[in-house]
This record gives sequence, structure tokens and C-alpha cells, in this order.
Amino acid sequence: MNTADQAGPSPADRIGPGLITGAADDDPSGIATYSQAGAQFGLQMLWTVILTFPLMCAIQMISARIGHVTRQGLTANIRRVFPAWVTIGVAGLLVAANSLNISADIAAMAEALRLLVGGSAQIYAVTFGLLCLVLQVFLPYRVYVFWLKWLTLALFTYVAVVFSLHIDWSEVVLSVVFPQLHLNKNTLLMIVAVFGTTISPYLFFWQAGQEMEDALARGDAPRSDAQIRSHLRFIKWDTITGMAVSNIVAFFIILCAAVTLHTAGLIEIQTAAQAAEALRPLAGRFTFMLFALGIIGTGLLAVPVLAGSAAYATAEALGLRGSLSFRVERGEGRGFYAIIALATLGGVVLAFTPADPVDELFWAAVLNGIISVPIMVIMMLLAARKDVMGNYAVGGTLRSLGWLSTAVMMVTVTAMLFAT
Repeated sequence: MNTADQAGPSPADRIGPGLITGAADDDPSGIATYSQAGAQFGLQMLWTVILTFPLMCAIQMISARIGHVTRQGLTANIRRVFPAWVTIGVAGLLVAANSLNISADIAAMAEALRLLVGGSAQIYAVTFGLLCLVLQVFLPYRVYVFWLKWLTLALFTYVAVVFSLHIDWSEVVLSVVFPQLHLNKNTLLMIVAVFGTTISPYLFFWQAGQEMEDALARGDAPRSDAQIRSHLRFIKWDTITGMAVSNIVAFFIILCAAVTLHTAGLIEIQTAAQAAEALRPLAGRFTFMLFALGIIGTGLLAVPVLAGSAAYATAEALGLRGSLSFRVERGEGRGFYAIIALATLGGVVLAFTPADPVDELFWAAVLNGIISVPIMVIMMLLAARKDVMGNYAVGGTLRSLGWLSTAVMMVTVTAMLFAT
């Protein structure tokens, strides 16, 4: 073992899974949901992304730790410990939610491109679906994401818009600390949607799978306690960085929609064109271009994450190994990539339904919030087991934050279901 191996991975090597997960979290579903929150409730929903930051950091660290320590994905670990019906149920919930999310994202990407250049949204939906599938099967994901992440920089336009307007920042702070909300059905539905698009189950499976991939790529040589703990510290800071980027962007999308759309009286976003208008004060005639770049860039990042996490879960539920390092041209992982193809193309088919893309994106976020509750409970039970995690079972502050995140989501979803 060389000196570099003994010292553990470099920070440059470790900035990856957490940062990519954070970028994928601000997918078209997130953009639409945050825009709806700002337009409908003004500044009063800003507190949601502040609250979710430590909670999503904790739950993503836990999923990453499970993947790294066990060198297996979440579903493979669930299969080891829980009855078969639990494994099948978890995989089924994830696949159902991811299929709707893929459909909503592809439909939103197609509509964004139609706004920009005209043409047929249906043709664009098929094109985006096939493009995502071909690139994911034949191109290593890290190469793919290296180029696509630059498109997501368009999201920082929302930050620039906010600083181009006159804003009473004392009012913003007061709204974060003391939000004026009536906890009725619509409010609770929006809170669940924001929580669901921020703390999304597909990200748990994705980050665990990526940490598993990284560990297996470095070989199966025994590791010292110092090496493992050093690696877990890298996971911690990579995850915090990714989640911070995700929530900063989310905060400014809500704020931007609040000070533009809500102030102008547009409190119900029904089309992608209306959502794009939040960028009008800064972008002017380039409004649709910047909006389209943000939607398409994050969609091209998120669709492979959604399809990949569904493939990890399904393959592991069936007792198969799934890996994005498999090369289908060499005859490897055909079953795994077949699942990715079904998830992606299924999303394309669903994109042809008459539902409006903005509505579909919002309800995908709500569904993610609902199914996250049982998945988070199972994941927390798994992470605390010594027979699974050995000396690296989750405890202390991380365990407390993980259960707090689970409890917050459970209470919010339960309140919403009772209210509806």
C-alpha cells in the first residue's frame, strides 16, 4: 500500500458524491416547488430550507456511511436484515416515486426547451429521455457530470436577481424566524412538498450507492480504523458542502419568487412560463434562456440519479449487484442497465400524460415527502445495528439528528394527511 493510500483520499478525490447529490437535489421538481412556495406564500416559507439543512445533512451522511462501511447499497443491507416484504416494499415505493419524478423532470425539460426555441414538447421529451439513457449506459457518470454541472450554474441567476432588487432584509430575517402561517391544508401540503423535494429518498439510495462504488473501486484490501474514520470525515465535509449549495440555491429561488411573483400578485404558478418570470427583473429578454438552462441542466443531472437509484434498489432487492462501473459494451450489467432503461423510458411515457409539468413536478415532491417516512425509519434502524455497521454504527449527535429528521418528516406528513 502506498503512502497516498495510507493517508486516505485527497479532498479533491472526495468532493464528488455529496456535491453531485446536492446539485441533483435542485432538480426541476425542486425549482418548481420552491417557485410555487415563494409565489404562493411570499417570504413565509423561507424557514423550511433553513430547518431542512442540518436534517438533510444528517440523513445523507448516514446513507453515505452505510454505503462506505458495508460496501453495499441501502437495499442490499435492508435485504440482509429485514423480511422480504420490507425489502420489496421499500424498492417498490422508490421505483414508483422515481418514475413520477423522472416523468415530471423530462416533461419540464421538454417544456423549457419549447419555451426557448418553439417546436414540439413531446419530441423533446423523447429526445431528452433517450439522451439521458444513452449517456448513462455508455459514458462514465463522472465524465458526464463534469460537463453538465456547468449548466446548473444558471441556477445562481436566482441569487443575482435577489441582489438586483430592493429588499428589506430585516423583513426576510423576521419571516425566517417568525413565519406568519396558518396551518391549513394548502400550507401543510406545501411544507411536505418542500421537505420532500429537499430530503428526497432517491438521494439516500444514490449517495449510498456512490460511496459503495468508490469503496469497491479502491479494492477490498483491509482498512485500518484510522483510514475508515479519515474517510468518514471526508464524507462529512463533502456532504455538508453539497447540501449547503443545494439549500442556498433553494433559499434564493423561494426569495426570488416571493419578491417578484408574489409581490406582483401571481400567487399560483400554473405554467413553466409563469415560473420563468421570476427571472425577468435581471434577465429581461434572456429570461426564458436562463430558466431553460437551469431546468435542462439540473434535469440532465437528476434523471440519471433517479434512474440509477431505482436500478440500485431493484437489482439489490433481487439479490443482484448493480454498478455504474459496469460497461454494457463488454456484456456487463445488462440486467442493471435494463432497469435503468425501463425507469427512464417509463418516465418518458408518463411525460405524455395531459398533466401540466408544473403540477406534476409539485406532486412528485409531495409523493417523495410521503414515502420518505418509512424509508427513513428503516434506514435509521439499519444504521444503528452493530451486526451491519460494526464499530461504525451511527450514534451520538448524528443519530439524534437522523431521528429528528425522521420525526419532523413524519409529523408533517401525518398532519397533512389529516388535514386533507
